[in-house]
Amino acid sequence: MAQDIFLIYARAENGTIGRDGALPWRLPADLKRFKALTMGKPMIMGRKTFDSFPAPLPGRRHIVLTRDEAWQAEGAEVAHTVEQALELAGDGEIAVIGGAEIYGLFGGIANRIELTEIHGDYEGDTFMPRPGSEWYETDREDHAVDGERPAYAFVTLVRDL
Repeated sequence: MAQDIFLIYARAENGTIGRDGALPWRLPADLKRFKALTMGKPMIMGRKTFDSFPAPLPGRRHIVLTRDEAWQAEGAEVAHTVEQALELAGDGEIAVIGGAEIYGLFGGIANRIELTEIHGDYEGDTFMPRPGSEWYETDREDHAVDGERPAYAFVTLVRDL
């Protein structure tokens, strides 16, 4: 069985994906989708992403890619290279959950993006570029503005590797 690597993130129209170690919007449906798509799977993330959780997320493995050779944390499997992270993850679906630097490291080997497009601009300190032309949309679920919540779309993008 091979590895099926996918990136999962929410991105505002201006490229913002984070602010002060958190999401700059509140979308419960996005969190529910994240949980559904990552449950039971290994998740690869950077140390700052891991540190942004109040505790490890239940039902998922947390593989943390860090340059800090001494870093360790309860609930984290530590890797220091992309290759080590992939070896720890094993075969099957692997979710790459951030941050931006980690997405950059895995972007060239991922074959799918599970994207939440936030329809609006947000202030932030962490950004992602729009996926390139090699990605094509296979699924889209649009959602309208709901009170204080912005309009958004759940989008699946794939490419041939």
